[in-house]
Order: sequence, then structure tokens, then C-alpha cells
Amino acid sequence: MFLSLDTSTLTLSLALVEREPGGGLRALEHVVVGPPQKQSEVLPGIIGELLSRHGAKLAELEGLAVGLGPGSFTGLRIGLATVKSLAYAAGLKVAGASSLAAVALEGPEDVPLYCLAVARKDDLYLGAYVRRGGTVEALEPETAMSPQEVAARLAAEPRALALGPALVDYRSALESHGVAPHRLLAGPAFPSAVELARLVRFPEERSLQALFALEPHYVRASEPERNPKFPPLPGPAPTARLKED
Repeated sequence: MFLSLDTSTLTLSLALVEREPGGGLRALEHVVVGPPQKQSEVLPGIIGELLSRHGAKLAELEGLAVGLGPGSFTGLRIGLATVKSLAYAAGLKVAGASSLAAVALEGPEDVPLYCLAVARKDDLYLGAYVRRGGTVEALEPETAMSPQEVAARLAAEPRALALGPALVDYRSALESHGVAPHRLLAGPAFPSAVELARLVRFPEERSLQALFALEPHYVRASEPERNPKFPPLPGPAPTARLKED
């Protein structure tokens, strides 16, 4: 049994999942919390409530799975910080997977899927995948581009279909750039923690180095990082330090 969560959008998706004898997964419960509730305020408490409802204890779990984005910078930091702190305190394994790949698991099989999430105004994250059963194959690295560029990509690949959280706000914009409505699929409006659980693979052994090294997939720099008034500090990039035994 393990916990899976995604905070890459404004909607929190949290699932308690158990492994079935045949190797499959079964969601014991899937909790979804959207705006106006803030993930930073509800996440710690809702994890405890979910475990309590199923008579489970944090330290007895196989591990914690988390969506790595790309998506909301704040949301990703909240999710990773929560997972890392709980895993460190309880001695659990951690594993992460792409939030856009989890979206692809809810699309049709054997066609290019352009999974979209909002990066910022008029800027979308795009992950190109093909789903085959319960697995997905990345066609190229995830990137960020404008709605007009996404429309051009769809025009260049007539078989491709678009889906994902960004279509909640950008469906009409893509249609205005010439994308046919039938190529813009309905849902999912957020990456599902249940689908994310199907993608993660926990390491054989718990490793503090792996725990501290787990980072979100931001794809592009944040607004503060892009501000020329605040250039990067000189010297080597900061890294996690482990206490020697």
C-alpha cells in the first residue's frame, strides 16, 4: 500500500493505492480538493485523515509517490516538500513521475497525445506521449510554448489529439488558431494521483541521496529567475548535504 499525490495544478489529487495479487493496482480511495481551498493548508491534514479512514499508518506504507510536473511552481514545491518531509520522518521510499504522463494515461491508445498544462498566461506546457495499455512512451522532451505554437504542432501532426488541464482555459484559444474541436478532448482537468501511481517505480532500497535529489520538472525558469534585476548568485549551485555517519 502506498500514497500517491499530484499538486501540479490548483487541484490536489491524492490516492491511497494497494497492489493486487496479479501485479495491478487498486485505488482504495481517491481524494480531490480544488479551489478555493489551498493545498498548503489542507494537504498535511487530509493525508492523515485518508490514512485514518483505512486504518493505515504512515510508517507502514511501501512509499510515497509524487507528480513532478511540469505545472504550478508553488504547487510542485508544496507537493515535493510534503513528500520529502514525511518520507524522511517515517523512513519511506519515494518515487516521482511526470504529471503530464499521468494525463496521457487517460487518453486513447496508439495515437500521439499532446498533454497540456498552463505554465503562465499564454504559455503552455506540452508533453507528447503515446499510450499503450497501462504504459506511456514519451515522443520527445516536455517543453513550453504558446497556444499558437501548440496549434501549429497539431497542424503538423494530423493524428495528434490534445488533452489536459490547459484546455479548461485555452480550448477556445486553440480553436481560434484553427484547431478542430474534435481534436481537443474533454478532460482530464487535472493529473490523477491514481494514474500517477501506475507510472512510478520505487527503488529497491530507501536512499537519502535519492530522497534529497528528487526535484520537480520545471521545464522553464520561474519569473524571479527570469528577472534580470536578480541574476544568479556567484559560485557553485547549492546541493543537498548528507551528514556523514
